[in-house]
Amino acid sequence: MKITKIIINNFRLLKNTEIELEEDLSLIIGKNNCGKTSVLSALSKFFGDQKSTVSFHYNDLNIDFQKELLKCVEKQGQGWEMQKIQGVELYIFIQYNDTDNLANISSLMLDLDPDNKVVVLKAEYVLDDSGIFALVDAFEKYYRRFKNDKRNQLSKKECYDKFMHTKANKYFRIVYKAILFDKNTGTICSDVFRIIDKRKIDLDRIISVKFIAAKRETMNKDNDDTLSSLSNKYYEKIKGDDENPVIQRFEDELVNTDVSLTKVYDGLFEKVIGKIKKFGGIKENETIVKIISTLGQQQLLRDNTTMVYEADNHQLPESYNGLGYLNLISIIIQIETILAEFRGDNDENRVPADINLLFIEEPEAHTHPQMQYVFIKNIKDLLIDGSIGEDLKHKINLQTIITTHSSHIVAECNFDDIKYFQKTSVTSVISKNLRNLEIEYKDENDPNNRRFKFLKQYLTLNYAEIFFADKVVLYEGDTERILLPAMMKKIDQEEVDKSILPLMAQNISLLEAGANSQLFDKFLQFIGIKTLIITDIDAGKETKIKDKNGVDRTVIEKAEVEKGTTTSNNALKHYYKTALEMWGRTKLNFFKTRKTEQKILINENGAWKQNKKGNLMVVYQTEEVRGGNKYYPRSFEDAFLFCNREFVINNLDNFNSLKNIKKVGEKIAGTSKYKYSSYEIAKDCIKSKTAFPMDVLLCSEANDITDFSNWEIPPYIREGLEWLREG
Repeated sequence: MKITKIIINNFRLLKNTEIELEEDLSLIIGKNNCGKTSVLSALSKFFGDQKSTVSFHYNDLNIDFQKELLKCVEKQGQGWEMQKIQGVELYIFIQYNDTDNLANISSLMLDLDPDNKVVVLKAEYVLDDSGIFALVDAFEKYYRRFKNDKRNQLSKKECYDKFMHTKANKYFRIVYKAILFDKNTGTICSDVFRIIDKRKIDLDRIISVKFIAAKRETMNKDNDDTLSSLSNKYYEKIKGDDENPVIQRFEDELVNTDVSLTKVYDGLFEKVIGKIKKFGGIKENETIVKIISTLGQQQLLRDNTTMVYEADNHQLPESYNGLGYLNLISIIIQIETILAEFRGDNDENRVPADINLLFIEEPEAHTHPQMQYVFIKNIKDLLIDGSIGEDLKHKINLQTIITTHSSHIVAECNFDDIKYFQKTSVTSVISKNLRNLEIEYKDENDPNNRRFKFLKQYLTLNYAEIFFADKVVLYEGDTERILLPAMMKKIDQEEVDKSILPLMAQNISLLEAGANSQLFDKFLQFIGIKTLIITDIDAGKETKIKDKNGVDRTVIEKAEVEKGTTTSNNALKHYYKTALEMWGRTKLNFFKTRKTEQKILINENGAWKQNKKGNLMVVYQTEEVRGGNKYYPRSFEDAFLFCNREFVINNLDNFNSLKNIKKVGEKIAGTSKYKYSSYEIAKDCIKSKTAFPMDVLLCSEANDITDFSNWEIPPYIREGLEWLREG
């Protein structure tokens, strides 16, 4: 029996969010403030230890729903019955098989078809038709009180907000329902339901929800014994196992210690007991006052158990270790404690719930990358062992949800376990399964889906941080990788605009795509974030050659842009395919004539089209003018050398990445024109594309404005970064 899907409506950012769960572990990822924690909160408020209407607050309601409710209140409650969703809804889809014990979920079964093995449990925090009129009436009385009080000049809207924040719970109620699932359509039938009477049906027997919140007790203050207190909580959950020899030995030692300490106490308290007898008027042997030892297991652990660390035969208190270790150990102890509670280790008569859901929030807190790798690599084994139990008598059905901001955890996690939360508006979030990307990448020309396999390995091994980024830049190679951060900083320093967040202050991920950014097409659509692709125009000219069989074949040879007729860049051909099909001239002329707004693209029905409202921009070299000379570069190095040739010449002694250095500054005899173009210099003089940008940074000089005052950003890159900086 497993939870296959959760749907949450109108809870904070989760306006209409559907989350598919994996059988064992689901990893929820996404940018900050995209609703990950809200999933935990919703489950906790309906199925956790604190479930009740008082656990809900007005701010838990989705903002769009709040607006709809206000409109209805202004209409005196009229039309509320037409509101499709009248509050917060949480649907839990449970799938079972023939081997499961169906005693607890039988009350949820509304379909007699034996092939329908899905039941749906719905929890709602609802303002029903009668509740809306009671709320309206109460609010009007509340408003009149303040309206007539000259000390409080509140608008009706302000008064309404105060009323809802303090009194909304009186009119909303929590209702649990069983909803019919239509196996033919794979959807629910909302009109076919059964209200669950919690006095007759114990939902805790169906689903038990426990969570480990991100705010854990790991402060490592002096004398703080957080882990020691957790060890006591763990003992509380396992102490009921009377057959456990370790527990028996603990109890035996306590009894023997009590006997020994009582003898010591007889001597220790002899005088004071004698004085008590004198004051109490107690006759000899009538009433005997004694102080005896009564060591309690719980008190002994709580007050006298200390977790320490051993280092070089010295015992150090737990507070002497870093927050990372405290956090990791804390999580493990809490997991073990919760698993023991799920299993019912301290209660022989307790039957575990049909489904036990453990929610772990941001386990990476305070830990360095290596510890995060270790955690996610071992967590599944820990959970599997815990779900079985040491004695195999208390096996439980366990599912776990982990939320994280850690790219290191994502890198070590199973790709198919990942759920990506994407904020689609200020009031709404959707959940996407990364496993669905495999379907998107399927192509009859690629039966083994090599593109998806490459993407999966490349992202998880090298660029998992992209899942947490607000924006992304795809670049070609090492030269751009090394210089891009400097270029971003240079733009921030030279173009100060207080209305725009600086590039270096934004959450921008840089991803090396080589000349194959088209492979990331489906992925870019999937994550839906603003993207800049920086590539080369790669001019070429078509030439006919004969192959080994003597057959004429057309190939594209590299050429300077002025001499070229087409491009060999597959990324440009891919992203501009729709526009190119409408272009009747050479491909190279198409790219040479594009204006800035024509390089901004939007995806419509799988095709990229030019649209200034799009969230993708593909930039490449543009025509440059220096000293009255026009020039069109072919590559990044070509473009950089054209606009920074004097900078390179002035620092030739420090550019160890160059060869044939005489060519760099050589001019045509009797003229001020350079003998070799920047294209030729890039081709013949750069011996290391990695060392070249390093030399640029080493030769950079700062002034009052920027740290990089003596060189310029190629115009096409500045064009792209300025677009990326906005919005």
